[in-house]
Amino acid sequence: MPGLVRSYRLPVLTALAAGWPIATGAVEGACRHLTDRLDITGARWGLDGAEAVLQLRALITNGDFEDYWIFHTAREHQRLYPSPDQHNYSLTA
Repeated sequence: MPGLVRSYRLPVLTALAAGWPIATGAVEGACRHLTDRLDITGARWGLDGAEAVLQLRALITNGDFEDYWIFHTAREHQRLYPSPDQHNYSLTA
């Protein structure tokens, strides 16, 4: 976009001169891997599956996977085995 100020971006040359990792190769490799998985003939991956993989990778990277897994298994248990009083609730939108 013309005229857009991008002062929030880290100057790559400055980062490289300082010896800081810029990780563009890792990011590009992950993007290429997901794109390739979506393009495989007969693959069962779709956009929903790719989104789920990205969300799980983010949880693992951020160190939040254990907390998420506890939450997820509790929610699945509630969904599969609702308490007897939940049958009396009516859903409204």
